[in-house]
Amino acid sequence: MKHVFLTTAVGLGLALSAGTAGATGLQLVSTIAPLAQARPPAERDLAAYLFVFFRDEDHSIHFATSTDGYSYTDVNGARPVLLGKDVAEQKGVRDPHIMRGPDNAFYMSMTDLHIYAREEGLRSTAWERPQEYGWGNNRGLILMKSYDLIHWTHVEVHPGELFPAYGDIGAAWAPETIFDTKKNKLMVYYTTRVKGGDNHMVYSYANDAFTTLETAPRPLFTYPTPGKSTIDGDITRVGDNYHLFYVAHDTPGGLRHAVSDRIDGGFVFDPRKVDPETVPCEAPTVWRRIGTDTYVLMYDVFGAKPNNMGFSETKDFVTYKNLGRFNDPGSPMKATNFTGPKHGAVMPITAAELARLQAYFGAKPTTR
Repeated sequence: MKHVFLTTAVGLGLALSAGTAGATGLQLVSTIAPLAQARPPAERDLAAYLFVFFRDEDHSIHFATSTDGYSYTDVNGARPVLLGKDVAEQKGVRDPHIMRGPDNAFYMSMTDLHIYAREEGLRSTAWERPQEYGWGNNRGLILMKSYDLIHWTHVEVHPGELFPAYGDIGAAWAPETIFDTKKNKLMVYYTTRVKGGDNHMVYSYANDAFTTLETAPRPLFTYPTPGKSTIDGDITRVGDNYHLFYVAHDTPGGLRHAVSDRIDGGFVFDPRKVDPETVPCEAPTVWRRIGTDTYVLMYDVFGAKPNNMGFSETKDFVTYKNLGRFNDPGSPMKATNFTGPKHGAVMPITAAELARLQAYFGAKPTTR
């Protein structure tokens, strides 16, 4: 496990000074302190959405915001808010996920992986390890925590180093975090495999500071047929049930849905494809429209040229309304100043949190 801390955060409970307006990136710090609001905001106080994603072109993190859940604007003029080279061992990140914890802190996780590192002169080999570990093999996850969305602690975590019995994992991809109310712990789940074997999903519990994993990986979900892989899990609690969306590498490929009354397993396999795409897609994530019982299933349509995000709506997790992709003719989903978003997540935020991001980054000309 490798810690990388750059500065010390001071006075996070105060408003950001005018001097920070027009900043170009998030701040990596050694310590963070809670703001005045120590509990998550009430539903009535949620007023906007934060979309966190990366782009293949820069292997870095981007933030976009929306006040209606349909039209999104990059807060930094289509520039990264966090460079992969500043936080990742491989000098590139993928698959960011963000969530709000019961302590009103924000938890962001991502894959430490640069798939074009050889082409960009960052390493001499195609992948971090020999080809026997398979496509995109990597060792590390990145965990970050913030109370204000601006100042973040940061740590690189290698599950195989923390837990030597798992030293031969061939991937540590697409980590997401959910709070386990029964254990009162943050649960980090991600895709892995043994060397170049079948991909499947596992989970570990993190410490409160979000600086390490405290428990060895345990099975979360595996495709019931040997030789088939599952990746990119996303869990959403609705009532007493947990809804898992994931990618199935079978025929036909695409997104699948499984349900359990437990957060840590028991998901029942359903072979039905739930996405409407005719080209490959991945990275499903679910978010709820504020003040409604409508859930949005968002996914990375990497088979589209250029790459795009697709959206479907559901109220019952049985039937889905296809909303199309960003900026498609007739689609209500708009990306106003950016293109090519990949594998992200959406989270509701308050008006004050939106204003803080806008004040910090200031008005930026768009770059494409």
